[in-house]
Amino acid sequence: MKREGVLYVISAPSGTGKTTLCKEIIDIFPNLRHSVSYTTRPPRTGEVHGRDYFFVGKDEFDRMVEAGEFAEWAEVHGNLYGTSLATLQENRTKGIDLILDIDCQGARQLKGCFRGGVYIFILPPSIEELRRRLNGRSSDSEEVIERRISNASGEIKEARWYDYIIVNDKFNEALEQLKSVLIAEQCRTDRLIQGLAKTFEI
Repeated sequence: MKREGVLYVISAPSGTGKTTLCKEIIDIFPNLRHSVSYTTRPPRTGEVHGRDYFFVGKDEFDRMVEAGEFAEWAEVHGNLYGTSLATLQENRTKGIDLILDIDCQGARQLKGCFRGGVYIFILPPSIEELRRRLNGRSSDSEEVIERRISNASGEIKEARWYDYIIVNDKFNEALEQLKSVLIAEQCRTDRLIQGLAKTFEI
């Protein structure tokens, strides 16, 4: 049965665990792919161009913005990130589901111009626990951690307009909740009715 691909948009404060959740959920659903964003930031150790991000210079990024090639784009922590509109449209037409890990301002842009997305916000159990997780990374300076904590307070206020909220306290429970959201969304009447109409004369 042919259906359009579904776009799942995941946002969360840095350190909440959304990247790990996204990687795990892709292993569970064979039709789910990670939407690869464009960014001007340099690759981190182990990151691969075209798999983790499309790494481009600022001039190329600016050209893509001017050409209207992004469904959304934003500046985050001094770097530019954007989602290709052509990629979203192509996968939707092919019936491939995409998961997109982006910040709140990018998610707001998408919600305004791209119909049918599912918006999911991942929360930490508390700000104190978020701080502990960020300190546990041992990869950020105290200044960076404090900036991320400050940003988290504003980002968490955005959670109210998302379709779903998942609190990542115990990882396996959060993963099961995310899995349940995806299963439920795939069974929505408005996603299936067109494909079922001919078979059952609905």
